[in-house]
Amino acid sequence: MLIRKLLECEEFIAGDHTRLRELLHPDKQPLNLRYSLAHAQVDVGETSTPHALKTAEVYYILQGQGEMHIDEEVQLVTVGAAIYIPPLAKQYIHNCGEDPLVFLCIVDPAWRLEDEIIFE
Repeated sequence: MLIRKLLECEEFIAGDHTRLRELLHPDKQPLNLRYSLAHAQVDVGETSTPHALKTAEVYYILQGQGEMHIDEEVQLVTVGAAIYIPPLAKQYIHNCGEDPLVFLCIVDPAWRLEDEIIFE
């Protein structure tokens, strides 16, 4: 049985400048998974850096509210929203609320550095 506790996972700043803790990744744990699972946070007033992944991604909002930008579309997202981000879509999220914006990131197939494109 593998159980990962959030606060036992090292926090780091991801390429898109979100605060990230990687919970599950098949390259880092003995798991038979296609996807990776991470916990992300964007602080009040902050915006993740525009980026794209060669793989599909899903955000699931746990706390706060934000403006999700996918290509030319913008939508307000709040607690309980699941957002599908297609492969190669330019994406970023802005915390427009009064609390930290906290969400899960599911990447399928699992996230790899070489699959990420950062737009500066």
